[in-house]
Amino acid sequence: MNYLVLIYGIVSFIVTYFTTPWLIKYLKRIELLVKDQNKKDKPLVPISGGLAVLVGVFGGLLLFIFYRTFFFESRSGLIINDKNLMLIFASMISLLIITLIGFLDDLVIKRSKDNSIGLRQWQKPLLTLAAAVPLMVINAGSKEMWLPFIGTVNMGIIYPLILIPIGVVGASNMVNMLAGFNGMEAGMGIIYVGMLGLYAYINKSYIGAIISLVVLFSLMAFYLYNKYPAKILAGDSLTYFLGGFLAIIAIVGNLEKAAIISSIPFFIEFILKARHKFNAKSYGYYKNGKIQSWHKDKIYSLPHLFTRTGKFTEKQIVCFMIIIQLVFSSMIWLV
Repeated sequence: MNYLVLIYGIVSFIVTYFTTPWLIKYLKRIELLVKDQNKKDKPLVPISGGLAVLVGVFGGLLLFIFYRTFFFESRSGLIINDKNLMLIFASMISLLIITLIGFLDDLVIKRSKDNSIGLRQWQKPLLTLAAAVPLMVINAGSKEMWLPFIGTVNMGIIYPLILIPIGVVGASNMVNMLAGFNGMEAGMGIIYVGMLGLYAYINKSYIGAIISLVVLFSLMAFYLYNKYPAKILAGDSLTYFLGGFLAIIAIVGNLEKAAIISSIPFFIEFILKARHKFNAKSYGYYKNGKIQSWHKDKIYSLPHLFTRTGKFTEKQIVCFMIIIQLVFSSMIWLV
């Protein structure tokens, strides 16, 4: 690949950057607002920023496909054939489906505006299963898969029929658990998307690298509006999108090992939430400029490592979470 591919990322950034203000106005008009729980006055903030990120990603990928179709088929090692185009389109459809499911989860908001009621627990895995179908029907990915403590195993027909849906459903729902602070979801996403994209490029998984590139630039544009104090919240549409991305980069880019390692914070979050039967609140409440935990000194979520002390601001907690993600994402180069 060469520097030309940066254009796709730049387009993705621009599209998201200019789409997000329009989305904010639209969400305010339809009153899709929730209370920002970590603020003193709990202001109402639009939710479901994943829609803007999705539009930006589609803009970058469609430009990539357009340029490939009308101008070239191969350049600097990036070989684009019908199979690779099929992988890109299947990935786009999967991201579209899973983001819309997240949007549905955002739509139903409590009358008090405290948070969204969302889908029922049994509905979430069932609906997100639909996002795996595009990847299943094209038999995406390599059948040889790296498994922890085992090594590389040829999974055969089990891979598309069982492991792909498990990966998509599991990743999307796990990422969805770790949220609740301004800029945390997007900030952590920038880290693991960027690291996985670089890993894909170095390992010559160019389709994975292209998808990661446009997702990264789109996330960076959205982060400008989502960082503290947020003008728009990520919502389930973004967390589902990011979970879908992790599954897609693992499958399409044949980067299962790297994706699993980068996802360790979400595995930890799953275990912690399971201890409280998935009823714990990741976010806290404002007191004297700091964020306090609703669960006192108990740790039922990774942010509770910091909110339980009552010594840190929201910005500091988000910074710590991003550092945690950076540590685990960097481990992909060591294993």
